[in-house]
Amino acid sequence: MSPISTHQRFRDPRSTGYDFLASVLVRCPGCEQVAHVETAPDLAGVHDQGLFAPRRLVCRGCGTAKEWIRGRVALHRDPHKPAADPYFDIRLWLQIETRHGWVWAYNLEHLDLIGRFVQAPLREGIPWHEPGRRMTVLARLPVWMQRAKNRDEVMRAIARIHASMVRT
Repeated sequence: MSPISTHQRFRDPRSTGYDFLASVLVRCPGCEQVAHVETAPDLAGVHDQGLFAPRRLVCRGCGTAKEWIRGRVALHRDPHKPAADPYFDIRLWLQIETRHGWVWAYNLEHLDLIGRFVQAPLREGIPWHEPGRRMTVLARLPVWMQRAKNRDEVMRAIARIHASMVRT
């Protein structure tokens, strides 16, 4: 029996949903093209990376710009509905519906993490006794995305999402 090589093994990097909110790709409410929700600089020009830091929606296609200072932040929870960004509640760009539910990501880094996890034949999670093990992005993926029998379908969905970025 040969040992599994390190490129086939995936270890959970313990990333949470909050780690991917610095830059979120959304569908512009004005022109339906790719827009960015990013942290806005404060008066001193510093980009605070906190969850409740001011955010700015910018579309380079039509010039739409919106500011979010303080208010409600709602992370997406329903796997059977399209995902929206937590600040402006605008539909995410990186998402597609499959027969099991939606595959979505906040940005390309998030999508890459999901793809590496799904593709790996050996997935190492966080040990059961460590705190926060259920709070990582990968631990919170829907069960159907974690099953090996759905690997090809999820990877096809991720490929279609990547293709949507090339077309824009």
